[in-house]
Amino acid sequence: MKGYCFLLVLLALLSGCRKASNEYVVITSQEVRDDSAWNRVVQALEKTHQAVVLVYRTAPEELLPALQKWRPRYVAVVEKPEKLGRDYVIALNQLSRRVDEDIYADFLWGIITGYDADAAMKMVHNNTEPLVIKDAVATIMELHSAKWFDRYAWIDDHTMGLWGEKKSKDDTVVTYQLPMKKKKLRYTLSHGKTKELERMMVEPKDEMQTFYDIYEQYAPDLVVTAAHATERNLEMPFSLGNIKPKNGVLYMDFPDGPKDLKESGKRKVYLPIGNCLIANVNNTKESMAIAWMNSGNAATMVGYVVTTWHGRNGWGGLKYLVTTPGRYSVAEAFYMNQQDFLHQLNEWSPKLMTMPYPYDAQNEFVEAPRLVAEILGKQPTNDQVGFFHDRDVLAYYGDPKWDVRLQEIPEENDFTVTTEVKGKKCLVTIRTKENFSLERMKGDKFKEEHVLDLPFSHFFKERLNNPRLAPGQNWKVAVDENFLLVYNAEFEPNQTYTVELDVD
Repeated sequence: MKGYCFLLVLLALLSGCRKASNEYVVITSQEVRDDSAWNRVVQALEKTHQAVVLVYRTAPEELLPALQKWRPRYVAVVEKPEKLGRDYVIALNQLSRRVDEDIYADFLWGIITGYDADAAMKMVHNNTEPLVIKDAVATIMELHSAKWFDRYAWIDDHTMGLWGEKKSKDDTVVTYQLPMKKKKLRYTLSHGKTKELERMMVEPKDEMQTFYDIYEQYAPDLVVTAAHATERNLEMPFSLGNIKPKNGVLYMDFPDGPKDLKESGKRKVYLPIGNCLIANVNNTKESMAIAWMNSGNAATMVGYVVTTWHGRNGWGGLKYLVTTPGRYSVAEAFYMNQQDFLHQLNEWSPKLMTMPYPYDAQNEFVEAPRLVAEILGKQPTNDQVGFFHDRDVLAYYGDPKWDVRLQEIPEENDFTVTTEVKGKKCLVTIRTKENFSLERMKGDKFKEEHVLDLPFSHFFKERLNNPRLAPGQNWKVAVDENFLLVYNAEFEPNQTYTVELDVD
């Protein structure tokens, strides 16, 4: 088996004069390949996608020459949780941009893992058939209109004790307020003395019970969370209780004793886009990320492996997903967002694309601005430091080719995009409808404190060969083999626009 695996890599490197290409590559370690139970996960992906399998001994970076030869569009990484941590995810993000010489990620990637080999295999099976997201639960207020969902419930992170629900597709959103009680809170002051204050608070048990109940009743296809978190806990808004993992199972840590979250058995997408650290497996299967994939049946999970404050990578991916619902899969939405902010980061300075971020500095919030200021020659903006921070720290778990997306909202499906390749030209044609809304295409002011207006964006159904903007046009674009972004797309209703690309 070992000889076969490394022969594949060797053949990739020595394969004649033509450029090899395979749409899907599976990357795994020799340790996984030698473990019969885990190797079945690799084989299942190999069979499903007619994939090339590449094997590393120590780290995926060893496979860069083979990746440059095969030029995959999708890469699945199969690895045991004990090998997965912050630095692994950072290195994988960086590796995705090194296949060719441009600044963009050359492939969409996802990590396949689990509490054990059976759990990882379940993830593979859950990623096989398409899923249209219709039911959701959240701990954020930004989705409270619920227009994307047939059934939706949330507990609010802007108003303590507020929660709401939409019980059916034709129902309206109804909100409720949990009871507030006076609580005495004790604070320790800087000189060591304590001070007691009275504050109106929700009982933590009430907040926890509300989420516990809606999670069971709504059996969500999608869960979206924010608030404080670590690798070992997820707080309810306003720190009113915790969800924790034990032996790969999620439980609500009620004051009177823990209760496992009640699962429907449905596969789901988990987007903790406003949480710190929760997607960091931290080299142990006893982590929140693994428990969400295991007992929570999260077939896809996308989140941060470090503490987060700016939030462009997480909130931006969600903004791409909800702005034109149904247009992008989850993987495509987060990919498009990353290329968008990489383009903007590079415009500030190409050095910001490669300089290591000081995650381990004693005070990163002093050190990071200092580094950016040295590069730019001036005091950096919050966005410049925040984009730098977010560049490599979002983890994607699941099959990157899984067709999972929001359901369309017919009245918001207000433009079409077609591409036509003729010889060495590719014409991208955008036709806006009578109901076209430029503001909606730009993101409808969703989460503007983290992500401003979006450009026009398009993910090519098939990769193009070295596309670039043809001469004689005024479009301001970012374009690569997988995508097109247009930054001056001031489109109007009932119009047709064409972007002409030269291709090889």
